[in-house]
Amino acid sequence: MLKLKTKIAPKAPAPPLVPAAAAPEAPSLPDVQSALDALEAWIGRNGLKGYDPYDALESPILRALSLGAKWPRIAFTQALRRLPVNLRPLLLVRKTLNPKGLGLLLAGTVRRGRTTGGERYAEAARSLAELLLTLRAPGHQGACWGYPFPWQSRAFYLPRGTPTVVNTAFVAHALVDVARFLKEERYFAVARSACTFVMRDLARTEEEGAFCFSYTPGDRLLVHNASLLGAGLLARVGAVTGEAELLDTARRAARWTLRRQHASGAWWYAEAPYQRWVDSFHTGFVLEALRHVIRDAGLEEAMEPLARGYRFFLDHFFEVDGEPRYYHDRKGPLDIHCPTQALVTMCELSDVAPTPRLLARVTRWLLANLKAPEGYFYFRRGRFGPNRIPYMRWGQAWAYHGLSRLEEFLAAGRSQ
Repeated sequence: MLKLKTKIAPKAPAPPLVPAAAAPEAPSLPDVQSALDALEAWIGRNGLKGYDPYDALESPILRALSLGAKWPRIAFTQALRRLPVNLRPLLLVRKTLNPKGLGLLLAGTVRRGRTTGGERYAEAARSLAELLLTLRAPGHQGACWGYPFPWQSRAFYLPRGTPTVVNTAFVAHALVDVARFLKEERYFAVARSACTFVMRDLARTEEEGAFCFSYTPGDRLLVHNASLLGAGLLARVGAVTGEAELLDTARRAARWTLRRQHASGAWWYAEAPYQRWVDSFHTGFVLEALRHVIRDAGLEEAMEPLARGYRFFLDHFFEVDGEPRYYHDRKGPLDIHCPTQALVTMCELSDVAPTPRLLARVTRWLLANLKAPEGYFYFRRGRFGPNRIPYMRWGQAWAYHGLSRLEEFLAAGRSQ
């Protein structure tokens, strides 16, 4: 139990997905449960606060050295993210409570409670939900959440706490889950308030009958997964409340991304020229959010694009042994997000194309290559081995999110 301590022309596709007898039909439920139990124990020993790959600007030393300039900020952030040795304590970077990580842990806790029937998970879920309510970003029309550190990308600089649609969507989805699990409507009310943030605080880039949500209230980036995560939240909440405005807005936002799907089935990460890459876990976010809009807002026109996008995902992001790829057209350092979001995507889209053997292979690869003997999960693995820094939000929360979704899927007997 968690204890609260505080148009693309791809290169040749990957080899065919699996010879029939190369792997068992499904991953082992006991193996998944054992990994989750060990991860829960590690988090219980270490608390909920942690470091993050992108928290370099929490260092007063690096902030001063950057002189407030964009490119030094980026250089310090990327250097600290890539180092396999954790220099954060020396640089006075503090461990923080990350709302997105807590949202992922909350969603996983609810799943484990539903799967195991353990009453202890109800207590843990309530504690996490209450903590998240205290971490809302102030000054906006609806509930929203950001990161507990400032960060700089090529697109923008975000001061500490600036809310994003990505963080808000993950947290609000978890609050919907916990409201149903605990039968406490006040958590759903906060998720509904998050829809107000999406509807009223985010900018929109409009075109006929469609639009793209901004990433934060202060930009106009055209990021597909971010816009669709907002749409998916609106659809899920709107399906409960029956609000036509939420459902129609979700459909219009989805259409903007559908119009930009490549013939191959892929989407760029974003439409700005410097953001035109295709990676695995952001593609997974797009597919999962599209599924919400189709199911909850009735966007049937998206079924064929969803199936085509999922086929691209399956054909381009995995090696024969289940090793995931970060990018669709080349191998590179393997991020913990790649296998964990893959598990979620394959479980969520099992009715579109069941993938029991691939689930088994990805699960085995994840547990063999990114799981530490102590129970936590490594950040990434490159040509020289793993980066073992135990990031809380980026590593442990995502591992818990992906494996708990797989556990629930297997326990329901849906892998056959």
